[in-house]
Amino acid sequence: MADPASYRPAAGTIPVSPGVYRFRDASGRVVYVGKAKSLRSRLSSYFQDVGALHPRTRQMVTTAASVEWTVVQTEVEALQLEYSWIKEYDPRFNVRYRDDKSYPSLAVTVSEEFPRLQVMRGPKKRGVRYFGPYAHAWAIRETLDLLLRVFPARTCSQGVFVRAGQVGRPCLLGYIDKCSAPCVGRVDQQTHRQIVEDFCDFMAGQSGRFLRRLEKQMADAAGAQDYERAARLRDDIGALTRATEKQAVVLADGTDADVVAVAEDQLEAAVQVFHVRGGRVRGQRGYVVDKVEALTTGELVGQFLAQAYGDEPDEEVVDVDRRMTPGAGVTVGPTDDVPREVLVPAMPPDAEVLQAWLCELRGTSVTIRVPQRGDKRALLETVERNAAQAFALHKTKRASDLTARSLALAELQDALGLAEAPLRIECFDVSHVQGTNVVASMVVFEDGLARRSEYRRFAVRGSDGSDDTASMREVVRRRFARHLEESGAKAGLEPETGRPRRFAYPPQLVVVDGGAPQVAAAQAALDELGIGDVALVGLAKRLEEVWLSGSDDPVILPRTSEGLYLLQRVRDEAHRFAVAYHRQKRSRSMTASALDGVPGLGETRRKALLRHFGSLKRLQAASVEEVTEVPGIGRRTAEAVLAALGAPAAAEAVPAFDPATGEVMA
Repeated sequence: MADPASYRPAAGTIPVSPGVYRFRDASGRVVYVGKAKSLRSRLSSYFQDVGALHPRTRQMVTTAASVEWTVVQTEVEALQLEYSWIKEYDPRFNVRYRDDKSYPSLAVTVSEEFPRLQVMRGPKKRGVRYFGPYAHAWAIRETLDLLLRVFPARTCSQGVFVRAGQVGRPCLLGYIDKCSAPCVGRVDQQTHRQIVEDFCDFMAGQSGRFLRRLEKQMADAAGAQDYERAARLRDDIGALTRATEKQAVVLADGTDADVVAVAEDQLEAAVQVFHVRGGRVRGQRGYVVDKVEALTTGELVGQFLAQAYGDEPDEEVVDVDRRMTPGAGVTVGPTDDVPREVLVPAMPPDAEVLQAWLCELRGTSVTIRVPQRGDKRALLETVERNAAQAFALHKTKRASDLTARSLALAELQDALGLAEAPLRIECFDVSHVQGTNVVASMVVFEDGLARRSEYRRFAVRGSDGSDDTASMREVVRRRFARHLEESGAKAGLEPETGRPRRFAYPPQLVVVDGGAPQVAAAQAALDELGIGDVALVGLAKRLEEVWLSGSDDPVILPRTSEGLYLLQRVRDEAHRFAVAYHRQKRSRSMTASALDGVPGLGETRRKALLRHFGSLKRLQAASVEEVTEVPGIGRRTAEAVLAALGAPAAAEAVPAFDPATGEVMA
């Protein structure tokens, strides 16, 4: 293990220009490649106190034995060179931005004597034409099964193909006319290849031509009174139509575009790209990148475009048939080609430079723009939803990493001055709309992971709904008042079941969604109850500042801090849980049923009635006897229900209610 000080460059020898640097180990192998706007500033950060570095960075600098750099003129050149070197050297400490999924594609082995249609995964091969990728393999097989009746091409393996030729009998698909059986000589090589080429043209978007041709043949067969052939052609047209519907036609024919969307927070970003060729979504890619500085969405898009199109195509994955329409039928990757149009959520600051560079790469005009309306705007919103889902999945996977969680808890202990690591964290958030339907949530994280069975929600009634601080004080007071009640009873266990009481155990750290006012309100509730052994902080959304109780200035955690990431995830989960409860209450208040005011009819019985009759209209038309057939509904309650609905069956005997008790009187 090397000491970074032993190979630290002399002061003043590192240029301030943009460039790319490489760390090498004692054997000369490249272990890390990075880029920098200013090489001097970036490299100096690696040679500070080793104990202050991120564990992965610390491991890298102690593994390396030397560092070297190359100066370039622009940041775009640095980005291109970095990507090229990562691909060339495959450094152990670099993470290459590639899709983490293995999507299946529909492949056509056009280089074989008798091309085969099949499902393929993994690296792309030469001499194979790809359609997709698809989300699921069964989707490919469904599409292929529909198309084989119109394009009966070979789908069997080479072994099956050879054996069928030896025995002189085709497989089952040959007998049911879903294969032209070239293995036994039913069609020659040229005819079979024409079938395959027609299949590829159809998958590439030329479906209209085949449908018109089949419709004409069907009309001719019907005119010649060959109704059996006409019926088969009709079924073929239906199969093609269903197969076409399975491929999402999202934009006008001829549209050639990449649609880019971003989901981000202060520390990371997820980028999703849909590749549209011939008006159809032909591929999808996703990336997750760490932010090392504050970037706007436009700046993030600019950096991504520079990397996405900055590399040369891999010779082993380029289709050998260059007569095809660019992008049609070939799985489009981040470097396979440059589209005519790039649709983005925000314009990069250097959009004109990027656009000119893309035009040079493509050889024709390329436009970068933000769609404002219409189908392209709708597609961008779809890609944005995919980016948000991918980002949430990435966060979940990262949260499951034990090393990251342990580091996060240790960082919080040090930054907040806690006596021990906060193994149990509770976070509170308040949600309402202009003071109506005020609710609050409490989420619990133990050992850095969500403990959903411990989540609690509160209906806030004791304070002004528009005053968030008063609501926060009430919720915190209610939670810890219950804690004081339950913690004294036999180690916080329920005497009947022996299970832990809901509020028996206090957290090491309480987090409130907000800044200094919310922290002060929560602290007032703790002081009122005499609780002084629970740490309290607030996380403000605007700048992700951590506010401590009684402090005039916030604590600023590093942007790359695992502790900050954990606090953000706890806060976001509390916000999600509170908003979900608020929407539920608001929905109930907006759709209040006529059954809500019936005495003796709770939520369980209301649901049972609606489940039995299906709707209020059917319930209103029912008789008293029919209503009493519902389990738990007696005759008096049935009469009260029908009276509340104004049903004819209850018109003669409307039950009276005791004004004192609200019960039905005999």
